[in-house]
Amino acid sequence: MRIISGEYKGRKITAPKKLPVRPTTDMAKEALFNIINNQYYFDSITVLDLFSGTGNISYEFASRGTQQITCVDQDYGCIKFINETAKSFNMPLQTIKSDVFKFLEKTTQKATIIFADPPYDFSLELFAKIPELVFNNDLLEAQGTLIVEHSKHTDLSSLKNYSYSKSYGGNMFSFFEIEENTTLEEE
Repeated sequence: MRIISGEYKGRKITAPKKLPVRPTTDMAKEALFNIINNQYYFDSITVLDLFSGTGNISYEFASRGTQQITCVDQDYGCIKFINETAKSFNMPLQTIKSDVFKFLEKTTQKATIIFADPPYDFSLELFAKIPELVFNNDLLEAQGTLIVEHSKHTDLSSLKNYSYSKSYGGNMFSFFEIEENTTLEEE
């Protein structure tokens, strides 16, 4: 995998083969960051990277100037690899070794962007639990976005707070946003 843009553009990162991961492809990552780039200033957002695996997405945010990035993964090898990589690049990543669902149940940490890349073989019920916990626990900042990566064979459009999806090859990103509860009063 490589960092696509920013301070560390072009740097290659090689994760140990033994890690239980499926990094986001460069093509899908580039498309995702083009969308994010049109909505946010990277140096003024906070990011929560769930099921962070190799840290691929977090490195991209850090390379583009994001200073507050938290990576959550339950695998010790993944957390160790992220810590080592972040240290070698001097990136401001914080890591938390935890089951993502338990973390979401207990945390009060808000983020502008919450990115989740769970295993593609999750059931729809497990996928649904991610936005449910994020929105029920008020973890998104105002104007924030939850992005869930999944297989093109999984449809998350029926979930609460779903906004839209984008497909890139076999990868799909579903975007979830806080629903505006504004009603116009007629006079």
